[in-house]
Amino acid sequence: MPRFSLPRTARLSRTHKISAALVASASCAAALAMTAAPSNAAAPAAHASATVKPVSANGLPVMAKDKAATEQDHVVTASVADHLKVTAVDKQGHAAQQAADRSAERAEIVKEAPKAAPKAAAPKQYTDNLDGWIRESLDIMKSKGIPGSYEGLHRNIMRESSGNPHAINDWDINARNGIPSKGLLQVIQPTFNTYHVSGTPHNLYDPVANITAAANYAAHRYGSIDNVNSAY
Repeated sequence: MPRFSLPRTARLSRTHKISAALVASASCAAALAMTAAPSNAAAPAAHASATVKPVSANGLPVMAKDKAATEQDHVVTASVADHLKVTAVDKQGHAAQQAADRSAERAEIVKEAPKAAPKAAAPKQYTDNLDGWIRESLDIMKSKGIPGSYEGLHRNIMRESSGNPHAINDWDINARNGIPSKGLLQVIQPTFNTYHVSGTPHNLYDPVANITAAANYAAHRYGSIDNVNSAY
């Protein structure tokens, strides 16, 4: 049976119509699908919103390694801060300990410092007269253990010389023998030399030396100058 054949132009027109119909059908199906499942379309959007990746300062997404590096930086920063705090506390403690040690050292120095020697008492002053000579002689006699009193010395001095330290006896036996009695208590030179008391001048005419030597002689011969009431 002979085939009926359409002209080429007619065939092309028919083909285009069929294609347009298929595209239209696909568009309708897609629209129906989106209308039928609105929740499915919204879910990806919500999920996308919930899983937005962080971005760095330059606006680019932060990668896993960048995030790890950032966290490590925070850890290092915190560690450095803690170390600085510990170091500061240690320095404060060390400074306080050094201050305590210095205080202890100063206390030890003060404790061990030798005490200042007491000031020497000023030498006793005596008047340059008979009263002063007798009192100075009494102090020396006391330090040497020589007995005698103010009254015993004064009484014998007034009888022997009337208080004149330069008095000389030029008429008694001693004078005739060439060794006259001299001074307040009329002592001859040999007696003075024998009973001279250390610490006094080696001068027979010195008032204190004369009194002290005479008192020393009287103590040895009579027990004390207080026991002498005449020439001795």
